[in-house]
Parts: sequence; structure tokens; C-alpha cells
Amino acid sequence: MVRRNYSSIMASKSESKEPVNEQMVANTYAAMRSELNQIYSKITELEMEVSEHSLVINAIQPLDQSRRCYRMIGGVLVERTIKEVLPAVQRNKEGLEEVITRLNEALEKKKKEIADFEAKYKIRIKKSDSEVKDESSKKEGSAQGVLVGPASSSG
Repeated sequence: MVRRNYSSIMASKSESKEPVNEQMVANTYAAMRSELNQIYSKITELEMEVSEHSLVINAIQPLDQSRRCYRMIGGVLVERTIKEVLPAVQRNKEGLEEVITRLNEALEKKKKEIADFEAKYKIRIKKSDSEVKDESSKKEGSAQGVLVGPASSSG
């Protein structure tokens, strides 16, 4: 859908297509990168939940199955037995792992889509410029005062 809109704009503005062209490519690329970062964030969040589920499973598995335990369901703390809770926690963990698998597949598709987009529009990320700026700002910071250097290196 974006490509159709993009090509119709290019056809209608033949004289000033370069600035609009570059801006649209940059905006589309930024949106794609943002979506990639959102997928990374969601995967990280879900992996932490899986880790928490594993901790709970490992903590309650060796205990007596008739022992009481408490589980938060929709903001309400309910009393159950380990026998009732353990299978539910395991199912939740498996469900989270399936979602993570799907998100990883979506992540790979998005990476490929971004790589194709970069190749199509010859996009290059200039890391050397940002590194040069970082180095120059560090030099300025250390020249301004002694406290700037130690505070940034210890934090």
C-alpha cells in the first residue's frame, strides 16, 4: 500500500521528486526501524516473563501437590493448590514461548525487508560521523571540568 502511494506521488511531482523522494524513503525507513525495535522490545519482555514462569515452576514443582498456594488472576489473588496451579503456569509458559517463536519469525522477516529496502534505495548508515561527534563531545566535556569525566565513567 505504501509503495502504491509512493509511486503515485513520484509520478505527480516529477520536477521536485528528489527532496520528497528522499524524505519519504527516510520516513519509511525510520518507521521500519522503529517497528523492528518494538519487536525486539516485545521479545525481551516476553523472555523475562518466561524466565519468571520458570522460576515459579522450579520453586513449586518439588513441593507437596496438595499444598496451598496463591495465584494472581486478573488482579485478584486466589487460593489454589499446587496441583491446580502448576499445569496452568506451565501452559502459560509454553504459550509465551510460542509467541516468542512467532515474534522471532516476524523479526527475521522485518530484518530481511529492511535489508531489501536498504539495498533498493542504497541506504547506508554512517556510524563514523556519530563516533566522531561522540569523541569530540567527550573531549569538550573533559576540558570543561574534572567532575564531568569521572561522573560519566562511573555512571
